[in-house]
Amino acid sequence: MDDTTLLRYSRQILLPEVDIAGQQRLLDSSAAVFGLGGLGSPVALYLAAAGVGRLVLVDFDQVELSNLQRQIIHLTRDLGRLKVDSARDKLQALNAGVAVEIVPRVLEGAALDALIATVDVVVDGTDNFPTRFGLNAACFRLRKPLVSGAAIRFEGQVSVYFPGQDGPCYRCLYDDGGTDETCAQTGVIAPLLGIVGSIQALETLKVLMNVGQVLKGRLLLLDALGMEWHTMRFQRDPNCPVCGPAEDWRRAVDSA
Repeated sequence: MDDTTLLRYSRQILLPEVDIAGQQRLLDSSAAVFGLGGLGSPVALYLAAAGVGRLVLVDFDQVELSNLQRQIIHLTRDLGRLKVDSARDKLQALNAGVAVEIVPRVLEGAALDALIATVDVVVDGTDNFPTRFGLNAACFRLRKPLVSGAAIRFEGQVSVYFPGQDGPCYRCLYDDGGTDETCAQTGVIAPLLGIVGSIQALETLKVLMNVGQVLKGRLLLLDALGMEWHTMRFQRDPNCPVCGPAEDWRRAVDSA
């Protein structure tokens, strides 16, 4: 680590939980950010600023005028551009030492597994249950940590899932009967996305450095109107269609 790198990350390195060893772990780490919207924007910015060495950005969408109210990585001049292109430019301008790769398409099946296999952690900034369920299942198959967040109206939530450690997965919390509301249908207050996305970024850094207590088996809930935080603990569902009964789960992990 040269003097320029030490100076860039000096405020993090000062923390005893981080130090030079922790910063080096970040520089050697990789993360995939799915969705470069309201949540993915602060996630990607903070992970790049903190020095995560390789970021893979996945989003098929283009920047629209209605995005700019909350998707802070995109600017007015980016209207009509692919979100991954817009985001890559900002991240490279912020920190040229971070390798940024883009995937401007929907990933499913083997292609999704192939990408997730190359990173250390997955961050879910998407806004629909089918995509979230797909990411959760892929992370379970490949035993990759998943940092999940959601925000709508004045309400936000964050949790972290560790497939392969006998903890709950995303499907333990939500079944197929969940209401798939979106910001386009119900609205969302702009700073809420920044709050939730920043927490996702922080949890991601903790996962990569293996420091502190991450939100495993806990759902952090924010009521922004009342500015109240709540934590809900939950356990693995023995009937979960992804992580399954205990004996099936253990067999899947052992054979992975």
